[in-house]
Amino acid sequence: MKYKKFYILLIFMVIYILYVSVSIYSYSNINDLRKADAALVLGAAVWGEEPSPVFEERINHGIWLYMNGYVDKLIFTGGKGENTSISESAAAKYYAIEHSVPENDILIEEKSTITQENILYASKIVKENNISSVLLVSDPLHMKRAMLMCKDYDLTAYTSPTPTTMYKTTKNKIIFLSREVFFYIGYQIYRLF
Repeated sequence: MKYKKFYILLIFMVIYILYVSVSIYSYSNINDLRKADAALVLGAAVWGEEPSPVFEERINHGIWLYMNGYVDKLIFTGGKGENTSISESAAAKYYAIEHSVPENDILIEEKSTITQENILYASKIVKENNISSVLLVSDPLHMKRAMLMCKDYDLTAYTSPTPTTMYKTTKNKIIFLSREVFFYIGYQIYRLF
């Protein structure tokens, strides 16, 4: 009887993990492109003082949204990582300025170290600047968890995943998806308490 309960629980867990995996993958294909007040670009690593290739693609997409009139402001998130002299958001700001975005149209937060903090601190910037809606910019497989967090922090957000993600190989996609499944389930558990 003990083993039967264990196997039922194991089967349930496997089915749930598969369901979450398919859900995250399916959600990654949603692009709710529309006019919004700002693009909220989630941080990623900085190499030296330059955005990593993954972060650069997110910034490039934010710049594209700005240059094509979808947003009037860019909000960059991300604090300082280990062994970096500059915050993720500051690196993004300098990159955007170099690519012709006026400095007064860029807002940054420099305290966050994880996605949940990115959203939390960005939500404060949104409220302080009377921004009513944002296009959320990140890698496609990151969108479902990030959008759930936007909902939890009362942000009116629409998905705008990077069309040029650096996670292109099957191996990289599987690793990223596995990571997102783990963190998504972890965040669901966190929300219960």
